[in-house]
Amino acid sequence: MKILSSIKTCYILITVCIVSFPATGQDKQTFEQFEINRTDQYARQLENYLRLYLVEQYDDRAAKAWDRDYSSIDAFERSVEPNRIRWQTEVIKPPVFTKTGALSRKPYTVEGITGEWIELPLGPVTAQAFLAFPAGADRTKPVPMVIAQHGIGSTPESPYKIGAYNTYARHLLNAGFAVLAPMNLRTIERRNRIERLCRLADISLPGIELARLQHLLDVVLADPRIDPERVGMWGVSLGGMATMFWMPLEPRIKAGVVSAWFNHRRNKMVIPDDRYSCFLVTTEEHAFFSSWLTEFTDHDVVSLICPRPLLIHHGKADRIAYWPQVQEEFDIAKIHYEKLKIGDKIEIDIHEGGHEAVIESGIKFMTKWLNPGR
Repeated sequence: MKILSSIKTCYILITVCIVSFPATGQDKQTFEQFEINRTDQYARQLENYLRLYLVEQYDDRAAKAWDRDYSSIDAFERSVEPNRIRWQTEVIKPPVFTKTGALSRKPYTVEGITGEWIELPLGPVTAQAFLAFPAGADRTKPVPMVIAQHGIGSTPESPYKIGAYNTYARHLLNAGFAVLAPMNLRTIERRNRIERLCRLADISLPGIELARLQHLLDVVLADPRIDPERVGMWGVSLGGMATMFWMPLEPRIKAGVVSAWFNHRRNKMVIPDDRYSCFLVTTEEHAFFSSWLTEFTDHDVVSLICPRPLLIHHGKADRIAYWPQVQEEFDIAKIHYEKLKIGDKIEIDIHEGGHEAVIESGIKFMTKWLNPGR
């Protein structure tokens, strides 16, 4: 009996060894392919589960998260306040900075425009921007100001240049606006690296850059040449993201233009498609923020900007999105304004161009709502 038991034990051990350690190269290759297929299947299960949650179940989830009251503008703003708080604390997560010195101002020239390079110390970081004034601006007749926010591959000088920016900052100056062009972190690689650290700290890079801007506004809007009640923001690409991300949390921004960013957000982030570039299949991990698609697709974020005026730019040749889906998302966003009987405060310009700002409609919109001539 002991001999039989020993034989059985040896047989089991030999069998285990054969399974665990294939005897031939062909067996090893077979197991490796089996393991790859098994893991790929699990990965597909995970992705299908998350896609179901983020995309297909979004509308049902959002319906329970929002309880908008359209009986009046004041009632509407109160009704979305819990969502605004979640937007701040669960998605944007701005840190608290304190001013640790005075604003420094140095003469600076961009594309022939003379202005000031300003820097404000905030402890371990600084807030930096290029500030320029239209001709004739003085304290006796303060002018409106537009925050011109550059994209991920650009700089504060970019809104004064041709190309995707079409010198829209110069056009704003010529139309009578002061222009504040903040410096944000550029390049995909840099933002990826810093966003990883931000996640460990439970903040976000857009949150850091919002806090920097807010401290700059505290100082800049005290300038008697600027009317603090007439402040707008116009961002292109990642600057468009900043405009959409920050307006819900910064009430001093009274009107916004979002160029080359507004999107069918669930598709853009989650669903690869030949008609547009999906963030999921790029290296831009900086563009993923915790809790974003729990209740804050783009048409819902717009309701945190409402009732302030908002213009969307999108080019049909821009692969950031498939333009019919942008129109679909906009049509839902516009409902918030229409139910409040202020449908004229939200517009879309779907043009034939690409990833760019559109001068004519953008300047017209800012002029209409910020009235530089008054």
